[in-house]
Amino acid sequence: MGGTKVIKEYLEKSITVKNVALADQDFLENAEKAGRQIYDSLTAGKRIYIAGNGGSAADSQHFSAELLGKYKSMRKAFPAVALTTDSSMLTAWSNDASFDVVFSRQLEGLGQKGDIFVAISAGGNSPNIIEALKTANALGMISICLLGKGGGKARTMCDIPVVVPSDVTSHIQEVHITLIHFFCEFFEESKS
Repeated sequence: MGGTKVIKEYLEKSITVKNVALADQDFLENAEKAGRQIYDSLTAGKRIYIAGNGGSAADSQHFSAELLGKYKSMRKAFPAVALTTDSSMLTAWSNDASFDVVFSRQLEGLGQKGDIFVAISAGGNSPNIIEALKTANALGMISICLLGKGGGKARTMCDIPVVVPSDVTSHIQEVHITLIHFFCEFFEESKS
Protein backbone atom coordinates (compact mmCIF):
# COMPACT_ATOMS: atom_id res chain seq x y z
CA MET A 1 0.00 0.00 0.00
CA GLY A 2 2.88 2.39 0.82
CA GLY A 3 4.26 2.03 -2.72
CA THR A 4 0.99 3.15 -4.23
CA LYS A 5 1.01 6.28 -2.09
CA VAL A 6 4.58 7.12 -3.14
CA ILE A 7 3.88 6.75 -6.86
CA LYS A 8 0.69 8.80 -6.58
CA GLU A 9 2.56 11.61 -4.81
CA TYR A 10 5.32 11.56 -7.41
CA LEU A 11 2.86 11.63 -10.32
CA GLU A 12 0.93 14.48 -8.69
CA LYS A 13 4.12 16.53 -8.39
CA SER A 14 5.03 15.75 -12.00
CA ILE A 15 1.57 16.72 -13.22
CA THR A 16 1.75 19.96 -11.22
CA VAL A 17 4.94 20.97 -13.08
CA LYS A 18 3.27 20.28 -16.44
CA ASN A 19 0.20 22.27 -15.38
CA VAL A 20 2.41 25.21 -14.35
CA ALA A 21 4.16 24.97 -17.74
CA LEU A 22 0.76 24.87 -19.44
CA ALA A 23 -0.14 28.20 -17.81
CA ASP A 24 3.26 29.82 -18.56
CA GLN A 25 2.83 31.93 -21.71
CA ASP A 26 6.59 32.45 -22.24
CA PHE A 27 7.19 28.71 -22.01
CA LEU A 28 4.42 27.95 -24.52
CA GLU A 29 5.44 30.66 -26.98
CA ASN A 30 9.12 29.71 -26.90
CA ALA A 31 8.29 26.00 -27.24
CA GLU A 32 6.23 26.72 -30.36
CA LYS A 33 8.89 29.09 -31.71
CA ALA A 34 11.55 26.38 -31.20
CA GLY A 35 9.38 23.76 -32.93
CA ARG A 36 8.81 26.07 -35.88
CA GLN A 37 12.53 26.93 -36.12
CA ILE A 38 13.51 23.25 -36.12
CA TYR A 39 10.94 22.59 -38.84
CA ASP A 40 12.02 25.53 -40.98
CA SER A 41 15.72 24.76 -40.66
CA LEU A 42 15.46 21.03 -41.35
CA THR A 43 13.19 21.53 -44.35
CA ALA A 44 15.69 24.10 -45.66
CA GLY A 45 18.42 21.43 -45.59
CA LYS A 46 20.19 22.53 -42.41
CA ARG A 47 21.52 20.17 -39.73
CA ILE A 48 20.71 19.91 -36.04
CA TYR A 49 23.30 19.16 -33.35
CA ILE A 50 22.17 18.25 -29.84
CA ALA A 51 24.09 18.02 -26.56
CA GLY A 52 23.59 17.59 -22.83
CA ASN A 53 25.13 15.84 -19.83
CA GLY A 54 23.91 12.78 -17.95
CA GLY A 55 20.17 12.30 -18.46
CA SER A 56 20.26 15.20 -20.90
CA ALA A 57 22.87 13.30 -22.94
CA ALA A 58 20.38 10.45 -23.20
CA ASP A 59 17.69 12.95 -24.23
CA SER A 60 20.07 14.27 -26.91
CA GLN A 61 20.39 10.78 -28.35
CA HIS A 62 16.64 10.21 -28.10
CA PHE A 63 15.91 13.42 -30.03
CA SER A 64 18.50 12.62 -32.68
CA ALA A 65 17.06 9.13 -33.14
CA GLU A 66 13.52 10.50 -33.56
CA LEU A 67 14.67 12.89 -36.31
CA LEU A 68 17.18 10.67 -38.07
CA GLY A 69 14.98 7.59 -37.82
CA LYS A 70 11.31 8.20 -37.28
CA TYR A 71 8.88 9.43 -34.68
CA LYS A 72 5.42 8.19 -35.69
CA SER A 73 5.45 8.21 -39.47
CA MET A 74 7.84 6.93 -42.07
CA ARG A 75 9.45 9.87 -43.83
CA LYS A 76 12.85 10.83 -45.12
CA ALA A 77 15.66 10.97 -42.58
CA PHE A 78 16.74 14.37 -41.29
CA PRO A 79 20.35 15.22 -40.40
CA ALA A 80 20.48 15.13 -36.61
CA VAL A 81 23.61 14.46 -34.57
CA ALA A 82 23.85 13.89 -30.84
CA LEU A 83 27.27 15.25 -29.83
CA THR A 84 27.23 12.87 -26.87
CA THR A 85 27.73 9.60 -28.76
CA ASP A 86 31.30 9.49 -30.12
CA SER A 87 33.10 7.92 -27.17
CA SER A 88 36.53 8.21 -28.79
CA MET A 89 36.10 11.95 -29.40
CA LEU A 90 34.58 12.54 -25.95
CA THR A 91 37.31 10.71 -24.05
CA ALA A 92 40.28 11.83 -26.18
CA TRP A 93 39.34 15.50 -26.20
CA SER A 94 38.39 15.51 -22.52
CA ASN A 95 41.73 13.89 -21.68
CA ASP A 96 43.91 15.97 -24.03
CA ALA A 97 42.17 19.33 -23.70
CA SER A 98 39.16 19.72 -21.40
CA PHE A 99 35.69 18.33 -20.89
CA ASP A 100 34.53 21.96 -20.84
CA VAL A 101 35.08 22.21 -24.60
CA VAL A 102 34.10 18.71 -25.71
CA PHE A 103 30.90 19.89 -27.43
CA SER A 104 32.24 23.21 -28.71
CA ARG A 105 35.13 21.39 -30.43
CA GLN A 106 32.68 19.18 -32.30
CA LEU A 107 30.58 22.18 -33.33
CA GLU A 108 33.74 23.91 -34.53
CA GLY A 109 34.37 21.02 -36.91
CA LEU A 110 30.80 20.21 -37.93
CA GLY A 111 28.55 23.25 -37.50
CA GLN A 112 27.69 25.63 -40.31
CA LYS A 113 25.92 28.97 -40.38
CA GLY A 114 22.16 28.43 -40.14
CA ASP A 115 22.44 24.97 -38.56
CA ILE A 116 20.73 24.44 -35.21
CA PHE A 117 22.36 23.66 -31.89
CA VAL A 118 20.01 22.33 -29.22
CA ALA A 119 21.42 22.46 -25.69
CA ILE A 120 19.62 20.42 -23.05
CA SER A 121 20.48 21.35 -19.47
CA ALA A 122 18.34 21.29 -16.32
CA GLY A 123 20.25 24.18 -14.76
CA GLY A 124 21.76 25.95 -17.75
CA ASN A 125 25.19 26.42 -16.18
CA SER A 126 27.22 23.42 -17.38
CA PRO A 127 30.59 24.74 -18.64
CA ASN A 128 30.57 22.51 -21.74
CA ILE A 129 27.09 23.75 -22.68
CA ILE A 130 28.13 27.39 -22.17
CA GLU A 131 31.23 26.89 -24.34
CA ALA A 132 29.18 25.14 -27.02
CA LEU A 133 26.73 28.06 -27.08
CA LYS A 134 29.64 30.49 -27.53
CA THR A 135 30.88 28.47 -30.51
CA ALA A 136 27.40 28.08 -32.01
CA ASN A 137 26.88 31.84 -31.77
CA ALA A 138 30.28 32.57 -33.33
CA LEU A 139 29.46 30.25 -36.24
CA GLY A 140 26.08 31.89 -36.87
CA MET A 141 24.15 28.80 -35.81
CA ILE A 142 20.65 29.07 -34.33
CA SER A 143 20.65 28.01 -30.69
CA ILE A 144 17.72 26.51 -28.83
CA CYS A 145 18.03 25.69 -25.13
CA LEU A 146 15.83 23.34 -23.14
CA LEU A 147 16.37 24.49 -19.57
CA GLY A 148 14.93 24.64 -16.05
CA LYS A 149 15.79 26.28 -12.73
CA GLY A 150 15.36 29.75 -14.22
CA GLY A 151 17.60 28.97 -17.19
CA GLY A 152 21.00 29.79 -15.71
CA LYS A 153 23.68 31.42 -17.88
CA ALA A 154 22.47 29.61 -20.99
CA ARG A 155 19.15 31.45 -20.99
CA THR A 156 20.68 34.71 -22.17
CA MET A 157 23.14 33.05 -24.56
CA CYS A 158 20.67 31.27 -26.83
CA ASP A 159 18.25 32.45 -29.48
CA ILE A 160 15.26 30.52 -28.11
CA PRO A 161 15.29 29.57 -24.41
CA VAL A 162 12.54 27.12 -23.42
CA VAL A 163 12.65 27.18 -19.62
CA VAL A 164 10.65 24.63 -17.64
CA PRO A 165 9.13 26.41 -14.61
CA SER A 166 10.60 24.08 -11.99
CA ASP A 167 13.67 23.66 -9.78
CA VAL A 168 13.37 19.85 -9.56
CA THR A 169 15.75 18.16 -12.00
CA SER A 170 13.68 15.01 -12.51
CA HIS A 171 10.53 16.98 -13.34
CA ILE A 172 12.48 19.32 -15.62
CA GLN A 173 13.82 16.30 -17.51
CA GLU A 174 10.30 14.87 -17.82
CA VAL A 175 9.13 18.08 -19.48
CA HIS A 176 12.24 18.12 -21.70
CA ILE A 177 11.30 14.72 -23.13
CA THR A 178 7.74 16.01 -23.60
CA LEU A 179 9.18 18.97 -25.54
CA ILE A 180 11.26 16.63 -27.71
CA HIS A 181 8.15 14.64 -28.55
CA PHE A 182 6.25 17.88 -29.21
CA PHE A 183 8.96 19.03 -31.64
CA CYS A 184 8.68 15.73 -33.51
CA GLU A 185 4.87 15.90 -33.47
CA PHE A 186 4.98 19.49 -34.72
CA PHE A 187 7.39 18.48 -37.45
CA GLU A 188 5.40 15.50 -38.68
CA GLU A 189 2.04 17.31 -38.46
CA SER A 190 3.47 20.25 -40.41
CA LYS A 191 4.79 17.91 -43.10
CA SER A 192 1.37 16.35 -43.79
